Amino acid sequence: MTEPFAAVDVIRAKRDRDRLSDEQIDWVVDAYTRGVVADEQMSALLMAILLNGMSSAEIARWTAAMIASGERLDFSGLSRPTTDKHSTGGVGDKITLPLTPLVAACGAAVPQLSGRGLGHTGGTLDKLESIPGWRAKLSNAEMTRQLEEVGGVICAAGEGLAPADRKMYALRDVTGTVEAVPLIASSIMSKKIAEGTGALVLDVKVGSGAFMKTEEQARVLAQTMVRLGADAGVNTVALLTDMSTPLGLTAGNALEVRESLEVLAGGGPPDVVELTISLAQEMLETAGVSADPERVLKDGRAMDAWNQMIAAQGGDPSAELPTAKHTHQVLAPADGVLVSLDAMAVGMSAWRLGAGRSRKEDPVQAGAGVEIHAKPGGEVRAGEPLFTLHTDTPERFEQAEAALEGGYQIAPQGSRPDHRPLIIDRITV
Repeated sequence: MTEPFAAVDVIRAKRDRDRLSDEQIDWVVDAYTRGVVADEQMSALLMAILLNGMSSAEIARWTAAMIASGERLDFSGLSRPTTDKHSTGGVGDKITLPLTPLVAACGAAVPQLSGRGLGHTGGTLDKLESIPGWRAKLSNAEMTRQLEEVGGVICAAGEGLAPADRKMYALRDVTGTVEAVPLIASSIMSKKIAEGTGALVLDVKVGSGAFMKTEEQARVLAQTMVRLGADAGVNTVALLTDMSTPLGLTAGNALEVRESLEVLAGGGPPDVVELTISLAQEMLETAGVSADPERVLKDGRAMDAWNQMIAAQGGDPSAELPTAKHTHQVLAPADGVLVSLDAMAVGMSAWRLGAGRSRKEDPVQAGAGVEIHAKPGGEVRAGEPLFTLHTDTPERFEQAEAALEGGYQIAPQGSRPDHRPLIIDRITV
């Protein structure tokens, strides 16, 4: 077969800041998926995109080409409307765990295709795999049946969904091109549109523990993704949310599952509860479902849905969660008020303890992570624990503690932390 373009010509065009044609984009994404365009050629093109950007039309076409590389799921036959949430990732971001059963218990169907963690950000599948027996892989038929019967499913994306993205993402990770907004937006939205959800709420994180460090970067990404969703017929809304401080009081797989269960039982940290309810309200509104998620969380229906979801995927919701073999406490050096707690420092510490991975094939420790004993605004006393570190391999403690150094600040009594709202803004078309 004679190829209609040469990869080097497409690379040169973007290198020289030219706009790629629809035909060039369709071809290069398809040819890379087929193996005709080599990794080194796609690496060069991705770097050119990172450096020179893409127009809205180019991003839309690139996203469409990624979707076209695989199958599209169809949930139109379900008896309830579909709505989903995607987070751009952060530290202690366990929101998917209580949110999915909560929205399901309110009457919507939530097809939550999730991923694994890489680096300092945790992966939803890693967290759930700390539950004995739970399995991440489901067939499309199993997914559809669970959505109809239970209302919620959290599972791994199938091999047939946007294969171009799966291949490209692995390449971006090792070529320093993860941060490009056109590539982040098309990666996320190609999978979510192909997933077949009717409505989508995006949780775009801002701050030290997020990929988007500034509000301006996050806003551009959110606007790009909302526009892509709307153009594809998916009712899409984005919330900009703070990730300068970790969410909740835990970072690590089983630790975060335990905290999510506290939320489903009507307790849990206030910030996790606030964001869970806010996202649930947005998801239900975009799906056209009228319900009060705050009441459903308090009356136990969300916990019932969680138990059904876990059991439907082979897990034992009543089983004991794994705990790390070793713990180590980091003590407060002085009396005062904790005025800052850096999300990235906590995320790096959890990663060094074994809660995360450096490469996709690395294993994770289910019980590893960081337990946080004070959040900004809280009073601390010298010699009392600020953090408890958990791991099966105690030789990791030194590096994990080093990651926290400089990651928090204690000021004299009466001091107040800089206040940043958890939900910064709401972005629509």
